[in-house]
Amino acid sequence: MSTIKALLAAAATLGLDRLDSQLLLLHALGRGSNERAWLLAHDTDAAPGPSVQAFLKLCERRRAGEPVAYLVGEKEFHGLGLRVDPRVLVPRPDTETLVDWAIECLQGLTAPRVLDLGTGSGAIALAIRHGRADARVAAVDASADALEVARANARRLGLPVDFAQGDWLAGAAPDHDLIVSNPPYIAAGDPHLPALRHEPLQALVAGADGLDDIRRIVGDAPGHLRPGGWLLLEHGHDQAEAVRSLMVGHGFTEVQSRHDLAGIARCSGGKRPGVK
Repeated sequence: MSTIKALLAAAATLGLDRLDSQLLLLHALGRGSNERAWLLAHDTDAAPGPSVQAFLKLCERRRAGEPVAYLVGEKEFHGLGLRVDPRVLVPRPDTETLVDWAIECLQGLTAPRVLDLGTGSGAIALAIRHGRADARVAAVDASADALEVARANARRLGLPVDFAQGDWLAGAAPDHDLIVSNPPYIAAGDPHLPALRHEPLQALVAGADGLDDIRRIVGDAPGHLRPGGWLLLEHGHDQAEAVRSLMVGHGFTEVQSRHDLAGIARCSGGKRPGVK
């Protein structure tokens, strides 16, 4: 007989994080990810045989490096429950810093126009739309597979966003109040890439220094922003200075960076000169 407590202990011997183990066990038991307290209250309960086998298989896959979000099919981001799978990156808590800044930049505007580049699961676009119900949010991705995931999330959450397949800003409208993006920013030879092998490579890597896509976005963004509009970008932990320099070089003003919960300069942004 395998109890809840015994199964979590078995997962610990495999080296799994306790939170990961709890989420995988809840999934195997057919319970919601918000029911961790239920596991504590029922730790002496026996788990059904099929659930035990399902849990052990999930643990082995997690041990091999598959993200928990892919294994359970969902990830919470900025208060929204998003469905995710290997067609899209797993949304990271660090990216919530970008969303918070974006919503701050929209204060005082009525029905602002927002464009999310490289939307993936739709996390950023949907979080902004959820935070600003009057915003007119569009989102672009080069991957048709990613857009299927994003559109499904939008339908399930009831958050209208205009999704389109596209190559960054090519063909985009010229009058946005805000352009926001979490583009690929990892260098091609980065030693951390093997740990991310389960996630889509095209959403991670951007040339020899990781800045190829950021250079393109920064260079093209002024032609797609209203005067006074903001460009906000997420980037790597050591790229803030380089990204700020790119923005200054392309005429952006009020260029600055924001730090994530770990105190790392994770996002940088600036304004197109002029008055709205």
